[in-house]
Amino acid sequence: MKTATFKSYQDGLFTFWFDNGDELAFEEVHPKALYKYNLKEDDSFLDQTFKLTYSEIVDDLDAVTYRIDSLTLV
Repeated sequence: MKTATFKSYQDGLFTFWFDNGDELAFEEVHPKALYKYNLKEDDSFLDQTFKLTYSEIVDDLDAVTYRIDSLTLV
């Protein structure tokens, strides 16, 4: 699990900043994680720190999609 701060949900992307300074925009979030933490509509999660796991999905055209698999508020 990695630690990251939730910065925004905009244009269908969930943006997190990681402890090492990297920024990553996720296109998908596992439904269980979104059910527990409604990042799309609840602004109280902005600037909150989470532990998360994610997958990098590569399609047939080598396009990469990042998906959050699990999410826990720290």
